[in-house]
Amino acid sequence: MTEQTSSTETPRRIVVAGGGPAAHRFADAMHARGLDGWHVTVLTEEAHLPYDRVALSKALTDTGVDLTLGTASMWEHGSLVLKTGERVVKINAGAKTVETAAGNSYPYDELVVATGSDAVRLPIPGADKAHVYRTLEDVWAINKAIAELTERLGRKINAVTIGGGLLGLESAAGTEQLGATPVVINGAPWLMNTQLDEGAGQALGRLIEAKGFEVHGGVFPSEVLTDDDGQVTGVLMADERIIPADLVIVAVGVKPRDELFRAAEGGEQVFSLGPRGGVVINDYCATEVPGIWAIGEVANFGGMCLGLVAPANTMAEIVADRLHGGDATFPGFDTATKLKLSGVDVASFGDAFARTEHALEIVYADPARGVYQKIVTTDDAKTLLGGIFVGDASPYMSLRPLLGRELPAEPGAFLSAAGGGEAPETELPDDATLCSCNNVTAGTIRDAINGCGACEGNAPVQELGELKGCTRAGTQCGSCVPMLKKLLETELTKSGVEVSKALCEHIELSRQELFDAIRVLELTSFEEIMAKYGTGAGCDICKPTIANILASQNSAYVLDAGRGTLQDTNDRALANMQKDGTYSVVPRIAGGEITPKKLGVIAAVAEKYGLYTKITGGQRIDMFGARLEQLPEIWKELVDAGFESGQAYGKSLRTVKSCVGSTWCRFGVQDSVAMAIKLELRYRGLRSPHKLKMGVSGCARECAEARGKDVGVIATADGWNLYVGGNGGATPAHAQLLAKDLDDETLIKYIDRYFMYYIRTADRLQRTARWQEELDGGIKHVEDVVVKDTLGIAEELEAAMAKHVDTYVDEWADTLKDPERLRRFRSFVNAPDQKDDSITFVPDERGQMRPATPEEKGKVLIGSSIPVRAATPETIGNEA
Repeated sequence: MTEQTSSTETPRRIVVAGGGPAAHRFADAMHARGLDGWHVTVLTEEAHLPYDRVALSKALTDTGVDLTLGTASMWEHGSLVLKTGERVVKINAGAKTVETAAGNSYPYDELVVATGSDAVRLPIPGADKAHVYRTLEDVWAINKAIAELTERLGRKINAVTIGGGLLGLESAAGTEQLGATPVVINGAPWLMNTQLDEGAGQALGRLIEAKGFEVHGGVFPSEVLTDDDGQVTGVLMADERIIPADLVIVAVGVKPRDELFRAAEGGEQVFSLGPRGGVVINDYCATEVPGIWAIGEVANFGGMCLGLVAPANTMAEIVADRLHGGDATFPGFDTATKLKLSGVDVASFGDAFARTEHALEIVYADPARGVYQKIVTTDDAKTLLGGIFVGDASPYMSLRPLLGRELPAEPGAFLSAAGGGEAPETELPDDATLCSCNNVTAGTIRDAINGCGACEGNAPVQELGELKGCTRAGTQCGSCVPMLKKLLETELTKSGVEVSKALCEHIELSRQELFDAIRVLELTSFEEIMAKYGTGAGCDICKPTIANILASQNSAYVLDAGRGTLQDTNDRALANMQKDGTYSVVPRIAGGEITPKKLGVIAAVAEKYGLYTKITGGQRIDMFGARLEQLPEIWKELVDAGFESGQAYGKSLRTVKSCVGSTWCRFGVQDSVAMAIKLELRYRGLRSPHKLKMGVSGCARECAEARGKDVGVIATADGWNLYVGGNGGATPAHAQLLAKDLDDETLIKYIDRYFMYYIRTADRLQRTARWQEELDGGIKHVEDVVVKDTLGIAEELEAAMAKHVDTYVDEWADTLKDPERLRRFRSFVNAPDQKDDSITFVPDERGQMRPATPEEKGKVLIGSSIPVRAATPETIGNEA
């Protein structure tokens, strides 16, 4: 152990070789403990400040994103120096110096090696033509290559990722977001085979393929094929298949960068290396040579090197503690992982493969849905040993801190996919680790909430952002943030502190409070609202929320009076943007009823503009592939034929699905088609906290699946049964019965009240199912308000809905009537009919597209939800 020096002595010199996350965490840990008596020099070969490799996929799709770890101000401390572009190439252990590639020598008293690892490259022909996925430069190069290939080839390119692990799937997902066709090659029979068993891996494969990924498993590649110009054309597999490819990325793992220990002074000092690389360390991260430590992926502990952030952070903290006179030891590797892939929920932790003797596996599998959940326990089914979740990982956060502890309920109760409910409530013990990345326990969180010793005056922490900054919890991978928020709210409630419902950092009111304030004061502009209730310029939370509130209270054109810049991309274009930058056009087809003549119009429009057509589950026809400037032309043809906007882009009513009811079906007892049309025409254009869907079934056979909708209506011989609060999506919910055997008038009256009460009181982006769950009293409360009118607001709610019905206007038709509104959909100001995809477009201050200036063409613009489209090669890969 190294003793701490006093501030009166010459500072002891610490040199850190490497500038990745582990090196940053060590420097931060030294800074936090105090640098009195120390001088720390960090030598990194990269040109950047240390950045977050966990979030590298963000830089693949957005080359201007800032992944810098911590605050740059830390490096302004006089005893903490960061030198970029300095790669350490040799350790002179006897002389206690290190040499860099630039020819500089740095003396040290303590050396901390944090050189991390390199991406594994395949030993096959043509591998030099493949990209790897390890650094910022790597992902920027991939981004630029996809843009250049797409433009040069004039088509969607095939981006093949070799590797089906965490990094491989993140890489493939990034290429898909950039407009390429993602292909994954995995040598093992199933994806993420290191973290998942076969059942889970197969479920993940189905989910990945459902997202449009092409997956090849169980066969290894043998060559990357190229043409005479050196351009990649495909991947030759060991079974002699050829998989077409325009770009290849290798993400098959990492290898420790331990060359410093191999190249140490010949024979003078001997470092033990692991059989698969990495320098061997003891339980306090010291190598065999006094004064030389190793942390992160270069360190081999217990025969393992692991590329995860949690053990690297722990190692860094241990060395900093030891240098300050502590006695911390390394407990071993935490191998818990969670996949950061949009639309795919995957988590694995503990003894996921049930290797413990007599371990029990409690499994729920639904291959059709791509859901697999497994909990591993001791043979008495009491102590949690590990788990795997694919397709629905909601129990992971509550179970992960209970690893090695007795479960508070039967294991099967935590299999949410099987039970259809939330995992049982758990009161985490103080010593349970809530944030594994930073090794923060629930007790540390509670201490901070109830009186943070690190804060001035031992003040309690009552805000999530402050709690994260104080404890570090949730500041790295972020997967623990929901549990952190829940613990914060629970502790504040116990203390009698009212939990903040602030909309965002700019507006302290909740959405419900803001809605009521805007309604009562009849505010009509963002500027008025911010002047009275907000601070600053607003953000991506409060801007669209305010736009939504204004639209739900006033049926005026949503893009007028400065409201256009508040909307998200889809609302600004009155169409849904697709992943390739084009838009979809969805006309309303009320109740699914349409004439042959109107079908002919849709067919003609789709053929004229080359649009892909799809009949949706909501009984509408979607047309995909329209460019921004084509939208008004398409709308005009549809509006002239009697169509209007289906508002597929808005947080509003989408569809009212119906069966054919008593009109055609021999089982129908009510005219479900007529009722569906009546409801859709009544509630069309109704803006709400989240999208709304309805269904009307003509009998109890439920062919319209009404109980899976926000509002469902099912016919009986005596009238209509009204169900509310159902929805599909990631967490399906069945609607609950609100009232029975209603006549038409009463049915509509109750739906009016229900929708308006939901719109006024729900949180932002909250579905009706979750809103009902959180209401005190649930469905009984809804019944009291909507049916029994216990709050005495029924007439007011009905009047508000009547106002909406009376003032509804079709946004497509409104746009076509006004030349100023049409300007939003022009790509060129001086030549509105010109269509030249070689020109880069950027949004102006009002959100309208305009050609980029020469200076802007050299940058990727950050901070706009309207992407730069048809970029030239020069615009991709440059730093903003």
